[in-house]
Amino acid sequence: MKSSGPLSTSWTAYLCLLSVLCSLFTPVVLVKENDFKKCHQSGFCRRNRAYADHALAQSSWQAPYKIFSAEGAAAVSLKDGQFEATILKTVDEQGSTVNLPLTVSFLKSGTARVTVDEEKRKSQSIELRHDSKARKERYNEAEKWAIVGGLTPDTDAKITHEDKAGVTVQYGPEGAFEAVIKFEPFAIDFKRDGTTQIQFNDRGLMNMEHWRAKVDKPEPEKKEGEEGQEGEEKKAEEEPKKEEVPAHLDESTWWDETFGGNIDTKPRGPESVALDITFPGYEHVYGIPEHAGPLSLKETRGGEGNYEEPYRLYNADVFEYVLDSPMTLYGAIPFMQAQRKDSTVGVFWLNGAETWIDVTKAKGSKNPLNRNSKASTNTHWISESGIMDVFVFLGPTPKDISKNYAELTGTTALPAEFSLGYHQCRWNYVSDDDVKEVDRKMDKFNIPYDVIWLDIEYTHEKKYFTWDPDMFKDPISMGQQLDDHGRKLVTIIDPHIKNVDNYPVISDMKSKGLAVKNKDANDFDGWCWPGSSMWIDAFNPAAIKWWTSLFKYDYFKGTMENTYIWNDMNEPSVFNGPEVTMPKDNLHHGNWEHRDVHNINGMTFHNATWEALVSRKKGEMRRPFVLTRSFFAGSQRLGAMWTGDNQASWDHLGAAVPMILAQGIAGFPFSGADVGGFFGNPEIELQTRWYQAGAFYPFFRGHAHIDARRREPYMAAEPHRSIITAALRLRYSLMPSWYTAFFHANQDGSPIIRPMYWTHPSEESGFAVDDQFFVGSTGLLVKPIVEKDKFDTEVYIPDDENYYDYFTYNKVSTHKGKSVSVSAPIETIPILMRGGHIFPRRDIPSRSTQLMKFDDYTLVVVIGKDGSAKGELYVDDGDSFEFEKGQFLHRAFEFKQLLLTSEAASKPSAEGQAEGEWMKQFRDVSFDKVVLVGAPSSWEGKKEVPVTSGGETHKVRLDFYKAEGGRAAFAVLGRLGVRMGADWEVDFA
Repeated sequence: MKSSGPLSTSWTAYLCLLSVLCSLFTPVVLVKENDFKKCHQSGFCRRNRAYADHALAQSSWQAPYKIFSAEGAAAVSLKDGQFEATILKTVDEQGSTVNLPLTVSFLKSGTARVTVDEEKRKSQSIELRHDSKARKERYNEAEKWAIVGGLTPDTDAKITHEDKAGVTVQYGPEGAFEAVIKFEPFAIDFKRDGTTQIQFNDRGLMNMEHWRAKVDKPEPEKKEGEEGQEGEEKKAEEEPKKEEVPAHLDESTWWDETFGGNIDTKPRGPESVALDITFPGYEHVYGIPEHAGPLSLKETRGGEGNYEEPYRLYNADVFEYVLDSPMTLYGAIPFMQAQRKDSTVGVFWLNGAETWIDVTKAKGSKNPLNRNSKASTNTHWISESGIMDVFVFLGPTPKDISKNYAELTGTTALPAEFSLGYHQCRWNYVSDDDVKEVDRKMDKFNIPYDVIWLDIEYTHEKKYFTWDPDMFKDPISMGQQLDDHGRKLVTIIDPHIKNVDNYPVISDMKSKGLAVKNKDANDFDGWCWPGSSMWIDAFNPAAIKWWTSLFKYDYFKGTMENTYIWNDMNEPSVFNGPEVTMPKDNLHHGNWEHRDVHNINGMTFHNATWEALVSRKKGEMRRPFVLTRSFFAGSQRLGAMWTGDNQASWDHLGAAVPMILAQGIAGFPFSGADVGGFFGNPEIELQTRWYQAGAFYPFFRGHAHIDARRREPYMAAEPHRSIITAALRLRYSLMPSWYTAFFHANQDGSPIIRPMYWTHPSEESGFAVDDQFFVGSTGLLVKPIVEKDKFDTEVYIPDDENYYDYFTYNKVSTHKGKSVSVSAPIETIPILMRGGHIFPRRDIPSRSTQLMKFDDYTLVVVIGKDGSAKGELYVDDGDSFEFEKGQFLHRAFEFKQLLLTSEAASKPSAEGQAEGEWMKQFRDVSFDKVVLVGAPSSWEGKKEVPVTSGGETHKVRLDFYKAEGGRAAFAVLGRLGVRMGADWEVDFA
């Protein structure tokens, strides 16, 4: 939403003056990197990196972890898909050990889960410092928030080999997977079809910092004659030099840690958990959003072009973030995939605490003549607290990985259709009249949009659930005008509640004990937009129930059924807190420390608001729309996200696509970036190119800072206004394809915009390509222009199929694995249609998705090299949950042997039930036309073709256009005259 720091009316005037002055100078990156930790400033990260350096420097290093054995035999068991044992960690030279319970769960889906706990903490047999009320266990409730299914055990899993060195467990579909569990030192190799794919602890970097009591060492007594400088010098001369304490054993940050003037007390002492995970033979790894860097993750241990710092996952309010950096941003999904030719695997590190991930690569062979030797990727995962809880996915395809991950964490909620349209936002529209005027002008210039947004200034003195009485005097009339035009309103609601008298929301929250607590178990007070604030503890079921009551129409007066919500600042952002967030020793529901749940916090607030919107009115049951800035694994079930406070620069435009692609493959594809850039004033070429790119973001919103100039699309001078309008209309034209892509994401977790490695996992030359993508299963290949004065571009072609220009039908001369030059004048975005695909669109311009709900369709058939093509259309009312009761249409289209057919792709579970109101109205919708690109020359001279449906046949006009110049032959079929839900066929023979 916006940068950190309080803002008042007087400050607004000051900032306006400052922005004018700043515009005279070259813009610079304003993020204060020193406000956020580097690894060496984070005690547990520094210790574990040092531990890795110590281990890897020793040729004879053996990790101090082994499976417990009794009388020479390992004490292990496998029952109902669950392997159990105890790991012993040797903690000193005397051989003392601590017990770490181990469970390896083999799941029916083929996923494996490895969990390691600490017996002493698990049994609560520890002492806390400072009389803390915090829980004594390692945090083990991340599963409650992230996991919704997929845990059915594989009861067919069996031990196929066992000896003193370890056991081998066979599991997975058709027994194709194996887990080789090694006893001493403890390690696991995960195999598919007999080949090792993933290794745990093969480099011996596993490290679980066990509980130990703090021993306060007394100051040594000074002897007579050793007073003063002379005595100290004499003492230093007499005493032997002490060997410096190894960095990984440095106790300086075990018990307390200071950063930026804030002290983090650690009542449980050090408890970090770390593990090395190796992907042998895999050169590319992806995922672990959110970071502003390339899709294929860089190495993090230095070297040319690499990072010096590990990737960090610690949700934070980062002001104007740095690009090409492993620096933490607003959300965290600790899910990583690895890719090599024809093989994809992945791991999901289920931990909600601050986490750092090192990535390094090693050549498979030191022989420079061995060109076929593949690099391996080594990763080192480090979290501050919690149990070790890791899921392993063995693929072998990207789609398998996406599907299995989605079985665990859930899929993207099927969104309300309006949310796929264009959203118009800025900080801030100043009044209800301002909103109405923007709405009127969008119509005046025939620019489609679906939603207008209100930032924090709509509230009365930054008190949520209120309206500014001077500027938003009649919000109902504002909402009514939008509703009359088929549009929606989104208002912002943040988790910080103004701590002031005579404000019922804060009074109620405090009286019910629903706020986050400080380390002393009192209500935590911090600073955010309203000034002194308190934060709802959305981990608490009672807090969620209370929160839902605030959104009732009779409580949040001025809202209507077309009002939806934006959750910002939910990392949480605390202006006067360490790293602009909460102290880690704050306490949440169940007395878990904030350090345990920090990365989950934003999702809990997102969840509470989602629950509120589905219960605003009894029987309403409209699909919620809630945008979030902070997120965790599982947030995809609740709504959309955006990439935060970007800048109006070409570099930030270029960074957006890799970031959105990373979100998609990490299971959260409903994502976008602020079009035009949040900070600054984009030049008109940049703004235009950004709208063209944004038209292909799953979440499409224009947004601007309070100090940025107004830049609604209609304000652009010609020809750029028409070019921007054309990009918006293109988005709306393709809405049926977007909605179908979201349906697939909802069904199996597949990304909505798809990178080359995901669609073509055999083509190694495309594994690092992250500036272009396919839209769902449409075959539309999009390459946004992200450079100034760039009027052509190189598009990578991953296969030897036919490709055609979307707008001209020109056939593109392509070669598999090579790039082709494509013209891209300012009025055009490069879009290629891949042969073999069929996709639906709507060609009648409309002002909003609601107003095009019953418009006819166009079907585009792009004939492949083999003369065939396939595609789908999914459609429902786009608003309610009636699709769960079978109120939808899902059609499969196929062109084969000169026959075009439409059949049901899936049938409602309650087949034969009565049609609902939407289904009845939709009966009259048809295909206005069918366009066939790459049509055979034999069709020349055909004037009509037969269409058969329901046993009846009629003729439909066919217009054939022969190939000319570079344009391919194509044909246009007139109105089909058949029901959308009916089976039909068109015979072109």
